[in-house]
Amino acid sequence: MARYLSLHTLACLTRQGAEELVGRLAAAPAFRLRRAMVNLTEGKMLVEYEAADRKPVEEWLAKERFHFEWLLRVDLESRDGKLAPPPAGQAAPER
Repeated sequence: MARYLSLHTLACLTRQGAEELVGRLAAAPAFRLRRAMVNLTEGKMLVEYEAADRKPVEEWLAKERFHFEWLLRVDLESRDGKLAPPPAGQAAPER
């Protein structure tokens, strides 16, 4: 599974509204939600997914009218000052 990041602008969203959006992302069949980071002050949300391909993520977001500013496939990430592919199938951090 490949790793993807997306950035979303959220208008006038409360914590409860953000929790509802994250719940929708977590229930999506097209990908596995790893985590979502929300800034209520600036109205931004950064989402990390695992998916077999970019297309199912884009299609689900479009179908759900979940606008994104960008969607990025993560090919490399830093670990101990070196670049390496993201670990495959690594469990999402505990909440």
